[in-house]
Amino acid sequence: MPAHAAVLFANDAFYLAFANRDLDAMGDIWARDTSITCIHPGWEPLIGRDEVMESIEAILSNAPPTNITCKNPTVRVFGDIACVLCYEVLDQGTLVATNIFVHEDGQWKIIHHQAGAAPPPEATEDDLAAIMQ
Repeated sequence: MPAHAAVLFANDAFYLAFANRDLDAMGDIWARDTSITCIHPGWEPLIGRDEVMESIEAILSNAPPTNITCKNPTVRVFGDIACVLCYEVLDQGTLVATNIFVHEDGQWKIIHHQAGAAPPPEATEDDLAAIMQ
């Protein structure tokens, strides 16, 4: 699988684990051999696997669940590092996110996630086609 496609697959797995509130899958998606960081909207930076995973567990166990959809992902690959810029569409509004990945043990693993408020993404042709059906 080409690197761009593999990174998109890993990015999709991140959002699927979030949407399904699957902490085990989320733990598998984050790097283990590389230091990780995360900045949730309105939070202080989290550094290290323990802090990041504790925050994700708190978010995933929070009721009610958050509907989240990744829109318009753009991938850049720089050797063993990749960056995905995308929109996160939630019930509460839209965020813009940066997800950084490292190629670790033959798989793309997330090492940094940061999201913040943003205007909604522009509709794509696929979005318009879905509305028309």
